[in-house]
Amino acid sequence: MKPFAKRLDDFEEGIFQALNEKKLQLEKEGRKVYNFSVGTPDFKPAEHIRKAVVEAAEKPENYKYALADLPELTDAVIERFQKRYGVALKESEVTSVYGSQEGIAHIALPLCDPEDVVLAPNPGYPIFEAGPKLMGAKVRTYDLIEEKGYLPNLSDIPEEVTKKAKFILVSYPLNPVCKQAPESFYQELIAWAKKNGIWIIHDNAYSDIVYDGKRGRSILSYEGAKEVAAEFYSLSKSFNYTGARMGFLVGNEQIVQNFKKIRSQIDYGTFLPVQYGAIAALTGPDNAVLEQCRIYEERRNALCDGLTRIGWNFERSEGTMFAWAKIPHGFLDDTQFVMELMEKTGVICTPGSSFGSLGKNHVRFALVLPVEIIEEAISQIDQSGILRK
Repeated sequence: MKPFAKRLDDFEEGIFQALNEKKLQLEKEGRKVYNFSVGTPDFKPAEHIRKAVVEAAEKPENYKYALADLPELTDAVIERFQKRYGVALKESEVTSVYGSQEGIAHIALPLCDPEDVVLAPNPGYPIFEAGPKLMGAKVRTYDLIEEKGYLPNLSDIPEEVTKKAKFILVSYPLNPVCKQAPESFYQELIAWAKKNGIWIIHDNAYSDIVYDGKRGRSILSYEGAKEVAAEFYSLSKSFNYTGARMGFLVGNEQIVQNFKKIRSQIDYGTFLPVQYGAIAALTGPDNAVLEQCRIYEERRNALCDGLTRIGWNFERSEGTMFAWAKIPHGFLDDTQFVMELMEKTGVICTPGSSFGSLGKNHVRFALVLPVEIIEEAISQIDQSGILRK
């Protein structure tokens, strides 16, 4: 038989498969496992969201092809962005996606021809590199390092790369490094993009999970952003609507309309009951969203402060539902440390090298367990003696 596509060479199951196999082994042995590896919210969607889905699912006519977004859904997105971010959107500046992961995976289709260059963060969420690569684009990464606050130095990007780049992927608060960006960065980024004719694609998954009294923003709230930028907005983390796969691309009209044109060739629209649930989420009260952020912050405090107290310096996360830190003193490899931590304590986290070469010798914890379980896990780590290696 003829060989499979060469693009498969760029992708491996890797560490996540190994972590899951080890987890199953520990559970089979009767060991207690503390799983901080996967960023799946442990909160329920609000009752009014679930009710809207159920009521819509009871109607047989809602099982046909959707073909397009409901007008009420587009209006709900427009209302949300005006109310939450102070951003005025037009109907032509909004389209749904099957979760922002799917959107990011396909965004290079309307923006790039094969061999065009895309700029992505290192470290960064894996789809930022995988999506453009799958579409045939070349990915060049920009460095994010602790000494510079995990912000890109745009002037460090080589001139020949800047000239070839079609778009840059940016996300703050950023998974996995859990940092916010100051307003000055967005202003600099927009000016740089205009000067170099480069589109900005901003992933705004975590603006409702920001700590210490601050509020996340949309890149579109900055002057001139719509001229060069579009943003992915997801209902997964803010509203715990993960399995429904409901997100949006909003912003620059050219980007949005060309993206819709491409997706019309491969998609028949989001299941209508899912759209009605999204309408309820976007137009409903924010009480649950705010309370959820407060609980995430409590978990952040418990994890970061607790690990620091027992000798593992863990800087407090500024946003996202994660925490990020260097591996403890005495260890030379993040994957080796993660596997040893699992074996000795039952605590599972994700090695930073899964997010790019500059994530090496770091780990990411997902804040998906209650405070009392976090404290129990910290006690297990302390008692194991692994930090005194």
